[in-house]
Amino acid sequence: MKLKSTLPLVAVLALAPGLGMAQEAAEAAEATTDLAAASTDSVFIFNSLLFLIGGFLVFWMAAGFCMLEAGLVRSKNVTMQLTKNIALFSLAAIFYYLIGYNIMYPLGNWTIGTDETGGYLGAFGVAVLEAVGVGRDAADDYGYASTGSDFFFQLMFCATTASIVSGTLAERIKLWPFLVFTIILTALIYPIQASWKWGGGFLDSQFGFLDFAGSTVVHSVGGWAALAGAIVLGPRIGKYVDSRTVPMPGSNLALATLGTFILWLGWFGFNGGSQLAMGTVGDVADVSRIFANTNTAAAGGAIAALILTQMLYGKVDLTMVLNGALAGLVSITAEPLTPSLGAATLIGAVGGVIVVFAIPFLDKLKIDDVVGAIPVHLFAGIWGTLAVVLTNPDATIMGQLISIVIVGVFVFVVSLVVWFILKGVMGLRVSEEAEIAGLDTAELGMEAYPEFHRG
Repeated sequence: MKLKSTLPLVAVLALAPGLGMAQEAAEAAEATTDLAAASTDSVFIFNSLLFLIGGFLVFWMAAGFCMLEAGLVRSKNVTMQLTKNIALFSLAAIFYYLIGYNIMYPLGNWTIGTDETGGYLGAFGVAVLEAVGVGRDAADDYGYASTGSDFFFQLMFCATTASIVSGTLAERIKLWPFLVFTIILTALIYPIQASWKWGGGFLDSQFGFLDFAGSTVVHSVGGWAALAGAIVLGPRIGKYVDSRTVPMPGSNLALATLGTFILWLGWFGFNGGSQLAMGTVGDVADVSRIFANTNTAAAGGAIAALILTQMLYGKVDLTMVLNGALAGLVSITAEPLTPSLGAATLIGAVGGVIVVFAIPFLDKLKIDDVVGAIPVHLFAGIWGTLAVVLTNPDATIMGQLISIVIVGVFVFVVSLVVWFILKGVMGLRVSEEAEIAGLDTAELGMEAYPEFHRG
């Protein structure tokens, strides 16, 4: 009897170490699960944070374009440029939300947002998509980055494209036809071609097209649209007299320089944010490398333009230097990660050289580009896209070239058609009297510098 009574106690003592180990194992498994969840949350948070920080830096580029254009137009047209820039950004924000984003990222991203109403589309939009069998679980948002941060980031690129067009067509275009074109550009033209690359379309899948942050997808698209508009619109009165180009100096080079520095700053978000990830040590290292390459490419473009204008004209041309820096930034945008610092500097420098020769070339063709946006964004954008093959072994010259041509033909032809339609329906140019007096008073009834004589 005594032996039987001690058996349960012996059994408990024998099993005690095992029970303790099992409990420790359970606690360790739970800790591992918590750690994995925390790691997933951290990746999600840092990726979303990169999109948001990059997004508001690119937003600041809107101020850069605005100041650059305000400085490079004559004082009698400054208010019009300010109005166009804030209006085009606002229209881009609305129409990219309503139409463009869903075209650019078809099907999979239609029900964006993480709430029960479907986020940006709202309950009605989700109901329509579900009715036709399109939609996704809001929980799919988690694990990479918030859809809201992605939408915000992508919107800024769309608005940048519209900003490029504004400066080229300054000083002679009516406000409302320009804004109508902005709606079409941001709602349809830009998102359609961007979907071919960034939306997983055929340029990406069939041609292996590489365009890291948009030398072609963003910058050359704005350049093609601006070129089409400049051809349809024609040059400013008095810009070309016989075979001579008449200089029309801007009103405020201090503003233009400020705008360039703002754009330079915003470009760190433009290129750095396009890494699309900041959740690992490797991603952060890559973002750092992108920042450094972006900066040195701008410097290379500026110095190349500075030296070249001194050699060609005997004096440094500040406007060329400003555009040289911007051309360097555009040139490195297609591939800011793989080049060394030296290669990035040279890529940017070539962009600066392109600008110095392209601006007078356009003048010989009597294509009036007020701020030099076509050389900066189109010509340097093409160069930068081709230059990807110099540092990224995954790129092919034919894949890059064919993609440039496809995007260029599409954007230029569609833009040309839209500009001609607007010309026939609304009229594009202000009257000769209004252009001579200035668009500020003729179109808006107010001046940026009312206390000074209009020039």
